[in-house]
Amino acid sequence: MTATTHTVMNQPPPLAGYDVFAADPVLTEGIARYVADTRLDEVREELSTLGRAAGSAQAQRWGEQANAAPPVLRTHDRYGHRIDEVEFHPAWHRLLGHAVAAGLTDAWSRPDGHVRRTAGFIVWTQVEAGHGCPLSMTHAAVPALRAEPALAAEWEPLLTSRVYDPGLRPAAGKPGALAGMAMTEKQGGSDVRANATRAEPLAAPGEYVLTGHKWFCSAPMSDAFLVLAQAPGGLTCFLLPRVLPDGSRNAFRIQRLKDKLGNRSNASAEIEFDGRSWARRVGAEGRGVATIIEMVAATRLDCVSGAAAVMRQAVAQALHHTAYREAFGGRLIDKPLMRNVLADLALESEAATTLALRLAAAYDSGTEQDRDFLRLAVPAAKYWVTKRCTPMVAEALECLGGNGYVEESGMPRLLREAPLNSIWEGSGNVQALDVLRALRREPAALNAFLTELGGVRGADHRLDRAIRGLLTELADLDGIEARARRLVERMALVLQGALLVRHAPSEVADAFCASRLGGDAGAAFGTLPHTLGLGAIVARARPVVEG
Repeated sequence: MTATTHTVMNQPPPLAGYDVFAADPVLTEGIARYVADTRLDEVREELSTLGRAAGSAQAQRWGEQANAAPPVLRTHDRYGHRIDEVEFHPAWHRLLGHAVAAGLTDAWSRPDGHVRRTAGFIVWTQVEAGHGCPLSMTHAAVPALRAEPALAAEWEPLLTSRVYDPGLRPAAGKPGALAGMAMTEKQGGSDVRANATRAEPLAAPGEYVLTGHKWFCSAPMSDAFLVLAQAPGGLTCFLLPRVLPDGSRNAFRIQRLKDKLGNRSNASAEIEFDGRSWARRVGAEGRGVATIIEMVAATRLDCVSGAAAVMRQAVAQALHHTAYREAFGGRLIDKPLMRNVLADLALESEAATTLALRLAAAYDSGTEQDRDFLRLAVPAAKYWVTKRCTPMVAEALECLGGNGYVEESGMPRLLREAPLNSIWEGSGNVQALDVLRALRREPAALNAFLTELGGVRGADHRLDRAIRGLLTELADLDGIEARARRLVERMALVLQGALLVRHAPSEVADAFCASRLGGDAGAAFGTLPHTLGLGAIVARARPVVEG
């Protein structure tokens, strides 16, 4: 007979069995804002279907399993043949298959494609962020491949397919394919012009063999990779398939997998090309950076969306826990100091998601002005939103107290994931320098950015003052590189403020402008002015589980 020492009580139920999309008013309002009325019901149902799956206990278990069982490298089979394969837990394949079936690799071929995909990416990657990497790269490979129309015609239908087929076979015989990217090398890192991998042309036009290495290659079991190598005409972009058209394996040597801080369900590898690695040129020789930058720009948007997803899940868990947990005579969520913390976290999450959706809508519009706007807005957003993710998740974890420090809560996994998007596709300095490059070379980009801000002039005095301060910063180019981070931070904050003033409830916009633009807050989260409508902000952000 088992003795009972105590009754378990005052513990919150799992945050499961809810619609991740419908429970997020920032997403639902953003979809209503940017999607055409004639498609709105269809898109809402599509995202709610994905949201219900993301909020299910089953999908959450898949995420836990994929994270707990990192991929394993098999360089050889039992007989000694070189195979260079990576084995994943079945849960990884279920997550990736569900995402592909939901259209998360296809934004280019359907109306409102980027907005609906970005919203779906934010919803689904809250389950487990690791499998977002192959989704992002597959989606982003499409615009780069369009530099070579014949390759695009061959690969685009596979990359935008709704069928996930993980087997290594010739792409022509598969119903769908994934793409990866391998740019950085040991000696250069972000300075890809220092790449040493060589590309030697073959007799057939556009065909080469590569010799060299790549220091980071994510999702090495993808069907093809965009890589950079030095051709006779300079640094050039290539498409390298894992399996050759005749069914044999390409020379793609996986040396080892990275042992990473987080993102553990995803394989990141060091690879080598041995002089027999067959590839096809994408774009002209010497135009490698200009060609692959289309892929980089699209993956940078996913860095913003990915960070927004991590933020949203962290604040959702914090709100859910404090709504059920009682201490000192009442629910934590009702305590003034905790409410301040939660409201501050909710502000950060809403600003990130609102900005991600605006960038996605600019991709969809395709106007020249929006293309110019993206040239500055994407690196500025990537810099700031991804930087804010880590401290915000750390604060959300603390809302759960010691429970948040325990792996079973899921918060440590979010915290380990939080720095990734700031590093991937160019760290903070790379983004800041990219903004400076655009300011110097592309005056239309600044005009488009300022036009975006101009629509809310006069709506909030703190936003107006921040815009004037930004203009002063932009007018003074002396020593601008050393203060580039300060400038880009201000650009991102002003843009977030303008979007919230235009679209968010008044209490959200007021609190953001007071704290982020007006300076009426401390250095830590939870230092908002107590006179603001904090209760309404918290209530807006809380995910409610029915039943």
